[in-house]
Amino acid sequence: MRVLALESSGLVASVAIVEEEQLLAEYTVNYIQRASCDRGPSATLAKLKKTHSQTLMPMLDEVVRMMEQDLEEIDAIAVAGGPGSFTGLRIGSATAKGLGLALDKPLIHIPTVDAIAYNLYGYRDLICPMMDARRNQVYTGLYTFVRTDDGREEFQVIREQTAIGVEQLIEQINQLQRPVVFLGDGVPVYRELLADGLRIPYSFAPAHLNRQRASSVGALGIQYYRAGNYETAMEHQPDYLRVSQAERERAEREKKE
Repeated sequence: MRVLALESSGLVASVAIVEEEQLLAEYTVNYIQRASCDRGPSATLAKLKKTHSQTLMPMLDEVVRMMEQDLEEIDAIAVAGGPGSFTGLRIGSATAKGLGLALDKPLIHIPTVDAIAYNLYGYRDLICPMMDARRNQVYTGLYTFVRTDDGREEFQVIREQTAIGVEQLIEQINQLQRPVVFLGDGVPVYRELLADGLRIPYSFAPAHLNRQRASSVGALGIQYYRAGNYETAMEHQPDYLRVSQAERERAEREKKE
């Protein structure tokens, strides 16, 4: 099976072509240096609109050209479906939907936080991705891998992805009393809070594994596809988990009127 994977939920833009036994190609760019004044994915909507809208398709074209890949030959398109930047998710979903309709291929909606955790395939302790959602909140979840009797690594979701306050997340992790590894763009933002609040052993994922990767979206997408978890291009919608900043501000204004 061959899957085209797209990831544009945050500051990372990434495209990959993945098979069951190997990663065929991956093109990943992290725009954090260009947006150093921003605090996280939800704070960079204008920047992401420019970068991802201008680069995602050229990145895909380059991967296809270098691989001499006929997109008609792929079996499905996996896309990071949220949460994350509203603009980034819309760009990724629109690209996936357009390709799915043009190629008549199914889409595999991969929860963004799950895919980040999948970077640490085989890790036995807690895996805690953190995407900065601003206002001392993160998009996060808790995961681990368990070795099955037949030798497979089973990806287990301990707590599904959600938007939560950082202090509440720290409290939940302390209650579980298990070592944990953190990754994601929320780590540098809230590192001091983690150090002050955690009462269990913790560590941070290495640089090459601590951000979104389309290869993880694709690898997890293959597992989803095998389980029958896919949809048509027309059915696909991103999962924002919470309303946008513009919608929150409008609601606040309406309360004051």
